[in-house]
Amino acid sequence: MQNKAKLKKLNVLLTIEEEFVETLKNTKAAKQLRGARNDLFEHIREAARSGDLSLIVSTERAIIEGDLKRYANSPAMVGSLNAALNEISAIELHIGIVDDKSKYQLVDQAHSLPKNRKKDLPYDEARQALASHYARLNNMDKSRHSDEEKAVIEARKSAVSAAGKLYAERQAKTLGVALAKGRK
Repeated sequence: MQNKAKLKKLNVLLTIEEEFVETLKNTKAAKQLRGARNDLFEHIREAARSGDLSLIVSTERAIIEGDLKRYANSPAMVGSLNAALNEISAIELHIGIVDDKSKYQLVDQAHSLPKNRKKDLPYDEARQALASHYARLNNMDKSRHSDEEKAVIEARKSAVSAAGKLYAERQAKTLGVALAKGRK
């Protein structure tokens, strides 16, 4: 009997929350926020389509830094965002050396074991960081967000995926490796 009363109260609370969320969605500020998020979505998509690896990574860095400054409200979130920034730094470092054949051959040699290679290329810190960040974004996509926030997360995932492909292309070019086409 007591559980029924608690469940009934929970349903009432959830209904009240839903009503307030709907009311908030129709405010001028909420509409302006949706517009701003749609603009952010378009900016991220443009960066991804640009083919400019540094621009994609810089865009992601700016978003992460903004999230850390404005939205980090738990130790777990702060830790995750700081880890993301460290990974972005590793990507930026590798972008700086991947086109230099003499420097990048050392990375290639240091990743000689099959478990440290993917598609005949070194699975270096940049590729690992991009994969880790994609997983982080995928986890964000599973949480409670508005449709616009989900669209931004999806655009970020696409951009990170594009960055991974661009980076692998640069690795292949530097190392003289032909990339297999048509495979994911």
